[in-house]
Amino acid sequence: MARDALPDVPFESAPDGDAAMQHGPWRKRGDLASGLRGIESFLARAGFARVPWLVAAFAAGIGAWFALPAPGWWAALMLACTGVATAALLVLRGDGAFPFLRQALAALALALALGCGHVWVKSALVGAPPIARPQAADLTGTVLSHQEQPAEGRVRLLLATRDPESGRAIKARLNVPLKLDRPELRQGAQIRLRARLVPPAPPMLPGGYDFARAAWFQGIAATGAALGEVQVLRAAPPGGGLEDVQRALSAHVRAQLPGSTGAIAAAYASGDRGAIPEADEEAMRNSGLAHLLSISGLHVSAVIAAVYVVVLKLGALWPWLALRVRLPPAAAAGGALAGIGYTLLTGAEVPTVRSCIAALLVLIALALGREALSLWMVAVAAFVVLLFWPEAVVGPSFQMSFAAVIAIVALSGTAPVRDFLAPREEGWLVRSLRNLAMLLLTGVVIELALMPIGLFHFHQSGVYGALANVVAIPLTTFVSMPLIALALLLDAFGLGAPVWWLAGKSLDALLTLAHFTASQPGAVSTMPARGRGAFLLFVAGGLWLALWNGRVRLWGLVPAGIGAFSLATLTPPDLLVSGDGRHVGLTGELPGELLVLREGREGYARDTLLELAGMSGAPRSLDQWPGARCNADLCVVQLRRGGRDWQVLMTRTRDRLPERELAAACERVDLVISDRWLPRSCRPRWLKADRRYLERSGGLAIDLADRSVVSVADSQGDHGWWVGPAPYRPRPTQPNQ
Repeated sequence: MARDALPDVPFESAPDGDAAMQHGPWRKRGDLASGLRGIESFLARAGFARVPWLVAAFAAGIGAWFALPAPGWWAALMLACTGVATAALLVLRGDGAFPFLRQALAALALALALGCGHVWVKSALVGAPPIARPQAADLTGTVLSHQEQPAEGRVRLLLATRDPESGRAIKARLNVPLKLDRPELRQGAQIRLRARLVPPAPPMLPGGYDFARAAWFQGIAATGAALGEVQVLRAAPPGGGLEDVQRALSAHVRAQLPGSTGAIAAAYASGDRGAIPEADEEAMRNSGLAHLLSISGLHVSAVIAAVYVVVLKLGALWPWLALRVRLPPAAAAGGALAGIGYTLLTGAEVPTVRSCIAALLVLIALALGREALSLWMVAVAAFVVLLFWPEAVVGPSFQMSFAAVIAIVALSGTAPVRDFLAPREEGWLVRSLRNLAMLLLTGVVIELALMPIGLFHFHQSGVYGALANVVAIPLTTFVSMPLIALALLLDAFGLGAPVWWLAGKSLDALLTLAHFTASQPGAVSTMPARGRGAFLLFVAGGLWLALWNGRVRLWGLVPAGIGAFSLATLTPPDLLVSGDGRHVGLTGELPGELLVLREGREGYARDTLLELAGMSGAPRSLDQWPGARCNADLCVVQLRRGGRDWQVLMTRTRDRLPERELAAACERVDLVISDRWLPRSCRPRWLKADRRYLERSGGLAIDLADRSVVSVADSQGDHGWWVGPAPYRPRPTQPNQ
């Protein structure tokens, strides 16, 4: 009998009338074996690198920990993965008929379980429970970091202190007005001040930025602001640290180049972005050039590459050294030292450290004579990052930086691109045009890879970013940054002024490009804060495209295209309600406009409502909309959704309302939204989202047509940074028709 053949069952052995019953199980087993052989054959033919898939599974396990709600789910996932791996190793071991399938199932399942367990362990070790409630208190502590933010009119201190109520050691992030800053407030100083403290804020609305989660992994238990003078009890130890060097370097650069150009130059030289005006930062963001303002892979790679090339060329000019020392390892060592120094000098933020690690791995590959840029190297860099910062996998910085690199590597590895870039006999003009075309194609591919990620996390993206980056990236990499470095070097001899002038002109050109691009019609694409499933579908399709070889990779276009189309066609919820009930946004009544309950002066709340609704421009107050009936205390609106009219009542003040009149008003509406505790006599036909409800649920996104309510609490689960109880669910009553 052949090795994979299944024994035949003769018809004579089956009882009369039971032939179908006897043959059914064997037919199913044969189908199963045939399916397994098909998968095995596919894996054998496809040709793929194992390490990138293992890292992708490890990252998926981390993401699953964030998505699943409770420890029971996390443990069940790890046990299920362990069971799959064990079954694959035991059941498929037999005669070695399925080696690829056996290894794939076992390795991927174990990587998934390890990813989930790894982030769970880190969360338990470093997570800082937030303070119990907002409070004003006198604090004494040690300054851990001092960050100047002149554009915001403040400095930001990270303080090691104690919780005024429980006495436990905590880290608190405090904003201090710029006028109260002085040289003594630097790292290591012991200070005393009175401050208003609040727990790190959860998302204001579903899909918003979760600062509470970020603070949990940074060990920050409270945020707040100083309420008066800051008293220095003990000066910082003598001797300037890196923070003092960074501050001095930033001040020196801004002294040489005033205004916006100096602020951007200071960001490149020291990582200090606090002086960049909001208008210029918004223009860079809307033009797709915001990544040039933060020290990331582009800047670190430029510094390392420049030092690598200089050391290599200078070493080649010295015959004695070239004959005795292998120049590539020496150049790699010089580039590594430069990259580490630049990372430390610019503040050693987590994205910069990630970029430095990835660049160092590329240098190691160059020193060993291996291919410098490959999916294997990208996967190793991602794994190293995830070992130290597993929480980065759900953040935009990690996703966008590695998506860009993966897109570049995958594009350069395709056969048409290799043929297009192959050396050939041609003039310099044709060669230059070929390189320019490749640069433009690379920019378009990167933009296609990054736009859905940017839309999902930031809810807007610069449409013309690919074209703008074709000019901006070479300008920054080959003109602005080298000029800034040369000017700083010449300043040691008092000769830097002419070079500073040139650097300023190059940065003026960058800002001009940003403002011009951002001002074009349709320059900014917006998207409401929804579509997690569509985003995951896009990511899965993109990884399939990048990690397979040959034509099989094209299958990834299907889920990636469906995910991208779904994201592009999302519609905002009908109602957005902030967690405190004060801010309500209505969509769908005026094309492209957001109606808000309160205009107010709270710019953050207004901007967040606009962002998560996927809209731009100024919102309109309900007072100015004829469809709303408002007085000083209440607003009532009628919305046509799902083939019927919905009556919505919203409170506007905290003044006392007659209970009987309020109860009568509640009976006539389907939905009540309030920032106060409403009496039990207030019983709307469907949902009462008052202070009691919102304290449990957090912000809300409400769709009236399908009567769905999505809350912030729905996505938080039992993770340590969420301290609210499980959300209350309204009784699923059928609204009156």
